[in-house]
Amino acid sequence: MKSRREFIKRATLGTTALSILPAKAFSNSKELKQLTVLHTNDMHSHIHPFTSGRNKGVGGMAQRATIIKNIREEGNQVLLLDAGDIFQGTPYFNVYGGELEFKLMSEMKYDASTIGNHDFDNGLDGLVKQLPHANFPFIVSNYDFSDTEMEGNYLKYKVFNKGGIKVGVFGIGIELEGLVSKNMYGNTLYQNPIEKSNYYADLLKNSLDCDLVICLSHLGFKYNTKKMSDKLLASQTKNIDLIIGGHTHTFLNKPVIVENLESENVQIAQVGYAGINIGRIDYFFNRKMCVKKVDGSSIFIKKT
Repeated sequence: MKSRREFIKRATLGTTALSILPAKAFSNSKELKQLTVLHTNDMHSHIHPFTSGRNKGVGGMAQRATIIKNIREEGNQVLLLDAGDIFQGTPYFNVYGGELEFKLMSEMKYDASTIGNHDFDNGLDGLVKQLPHANFPFIVSNYDFSDTEMEGNYLKYKVFNKGGIKVGVFGIGIELEGLVSKNMYGNTLYQNPIEKSNYYADLLKNSLDCDLVICLSHLGFKYNTKKMSDKLLASQTKNIDLIIGGHTHTFLNKPVIVENLESENVQIAQVGYAGINIGRIDYFFNRKMCVKKVDGSSIFIKKT
């Protein structure tokens, strides 16, 4: 993996090129429809830019909001997603319990998020208490919350219609046993991520006719063991077009491609942690809603 410093340099250069190039420059035909997927992960309650150290001046929700606003003003359809671990990491969480994070994400008009292990840090009751402040759904498909306070407060999947483009989103959470105290997740049941991914991806792609299927994952990008990860999930499933990941704080300058069970390409994207970056992936569809072109990059967030 590249050093953090080299990554930041590359990401900044890549972002500059992406930002100044008009959206129409990517398209070879007026018939193509553009969908821009923006994504974050592992924000860990970082409201403000870092105030010291090697990341001084980097990140911050106000800066991210400006970038999102500018991208929306390009006039294309935008889907804004998060891959979990919104909570824990600064005193804002200790004091407000996640209220501020959810309110700010709502102001930025996030479309959806999945649930990370640190989102259980105030227990299920602490998470449920803050949900009224989130004007977006939490999607997780392999946690069974039926015997908990979360029942009725989350979705297994959701279909978004963005200018006629149907995007199906489902979520996959990490195994909680051994990672989160039992008293924090209570009677939450963890279910096989491969089985659930194949079920919901098939439902979204083939039964609900989605043009794009996205998995919001908090499994982690990859491990040196057989532990379930985004790379393993991609290779053992089908019908998923994009996995937006979290948990391992992996800085990817652009999506990584993995072949699935049917030898089709799956993109995996993740943008580090603490709001240092926001991911951008542009999809271009023809009239038959087939993907004709994809461009992905990571946008470095720096105080101006």
